[in-house]
Amino acid sequence: MTDKVLTANRLADGIAVWLDANGQWVENLQDAIVARHAEAVAALEAIGKRDFAENRVVDVAVVDVQEVDGKLWPIRLRERIRAQGPTMEYAAGYRAADPKFIAV
Repeated sequence: MTDKVLTANRLADGIAVWLDANGQWVENLQDAIVARHAEAVAALEAIGKRDFAENRVVDVAVVDVQEVDGKLWPIRLRERIRAQGPTMEYAAGYRAADPKFIAV
């Protein structure tokens, strides 16, 4: 089974977030809790449904990741972009994504 993490967008501001081991939604993928078996994935899905129902997050999804040299890398390009940020400068306070991270 591929490792998985739970991601969503925070309802308050739309920022991409990931669930950490403390049950908190964090902005850094590297802080996410990783599910490595079916029971853990089911638990993440249940938390995602609960937090969606409580209007904490939207667009909840369990996504595939791989660990390379101790760093989590999303498998899909969409998730790499969400994890790293926009692919270009577009607003003050937001930097463009690292092209090396996106291109993996």
